Amino acid sequence: MNTKIHSVKYNFIMNAILTVSSFIFPLITFPYATRVLGVDFYGNVSFGQSVLNYFVLISSLGIPTYGIRACAKVRDDDIKLSQTVKELLYINLIATIVSYVVFFISLFSVSKFYQNKEILIINSLSIILNTIGVQWLFSALEQYSYITFRNILFKIISVVLMVVFVKEPSDYLIYALICVVSASASNVLNYFYMWKFVDFKKTGKCNFKPHLKPIFIFFASSAAINVFTSLDSTMLGFLTNDRQVGLYTASIRLKNVLVGLVKSLGTVLLPRMSYYIEKGEKEQYTNLLSKSFNFILVLSIPLTVFFMLFSKDCLVFISGSDYAAAGLSMQLIMPTIICIGFSSTIESQIMIPYLKENVVCFAVWVSAIVDFILNLFLIPKFGAAGASFATLIAEATSMSIQFYYAKDEILPALKKIKVIKIVGAIVITMVVVYFISCLHISNLFILLCVNAIVFFGAYFVLLLLFKEKFTYDIFISIFNRRKKDVTHE
Repeated sequence: MNTKIHSVKYNFIMNAILTVSSFIFPLITFPYATRVLGVDFYGNVSFGQSVLNYFVLISSLGIPTYGIRACAKVRDDDIKLSQTVKELLYINLIATIVSYVVFFISLFSVSKFYQNKEILIINSLSIILNTIGVQWLFSALEQYSYITFRNILFKIISVVLMVVFVKEPSDYLIYALICVVSASASNVLNYFYMWKFVDFKKTGKCNFKPHLKPIFIFFASSAAINVFTSLDSTMLGFLTNDRQVGLYTASIRLKNVLVGLVKSLGTVLLPRMSYYIEKGEKEQYTNLLSKSFNFILVLSIPLTVFFMLFSKDCLVFISGSDYAAAGLSMQLIMPTIICIGFSSTIESQIMIPYLKENVVCFAVWVSAIVDFILNLFLIPKFGAAGASFATLIAEATSMSIQFYYAKDEILPALKKIKVIKIVGAIVITMVVVYFISCLHISNLFILLCVNAIVFFGAYFVLLLLFKEKFTYDIFISIFNRRKKDVTHE
């Protein structure tokens, strides 16, 4: 394999750029779409997307995660890599056919689905697009620069299409199609780019058996995880109305972007961790694990606190005053940033590399059941806020179970982290922001900008003053590099 494998730092920067773009583009498209379509039509589109997630899940099985690990282990051998990709792609194609059969049967047998058939058919394009995209191959080969620039290109295209073609609520079907283009159309490029790394002519007969057990374990885990991302909107659609779906979607949209930012390092490190374990490089593995947990704490805690404090202001600014009612829902959902940050790190850097995906499967299924039961009781009475609270409890349950089974690896890593410095910085920052809020700034945009600058500025300055190791080491590294560059000049 002649493919250049970049450093973890480079891959993290690329993935961070991708995550930031995922933050910036929704800031452009989300306010526009919610205002043009209105709560009801936007909720209708969100319902269709949540339903199709189940069929994408069926078509992909557990390959998106398993494929990264399997390909990362053999990435140094062209023939083994090609053989692995061929076998996984064929399994994926078979599952895709099954998914489409189930989809069309459901479309004409479930009345709620048939009422929304146009939205569902448009979103069904994502099933085949996700299959041919083989995203797991490029992640395993750590091709994050390609992944990043490709995704940004299609996000730009989708923004242009949205501004040109989505003008009024009746354009909601066009908006749904543009969402598919933004999320999945770039996978067509993946299919053609894939042949740069693999050659099926070098391979032999397919042997699916070694892949089936881990694939279905990952599938079971993915099915439960999908409950967290799709079941709430689906149940809101069945138990309440499109308005509640729209409010809930508005409250979790920003949370999903922030979760992506917090999980970005773990996403980058999965193939590297699997590679280290396969090669027996335990010391490198342990060092990265400790830094990962430190990163999660430093980033997730301030993000959670800030957007809980200013949830209503953020919703009104991004989506309009019609979405102010989603303030409580957003406050309840924000602590899941911390829970998901921890559980995803445990999963991607401990459980999966050590072949303990059955523990992940158990944890997420228990949590999925908790989420479903709580939704049944809370959604009819509390609507979007009830769904948010159910998700919070479910995510906390998943994190707790995985923490218990991985405590022997986690506790030594956490002992190296001075959590009291992070918490102390947050508490002091909240006091500073409280006095700033007394200024009574009337312009919402200026208010949010001032609060964000003061909050995150004060927080990171305090971390440096407290010499919190992770933040301080990064600052010193950047300062020394800058000093070296100036000296050379």
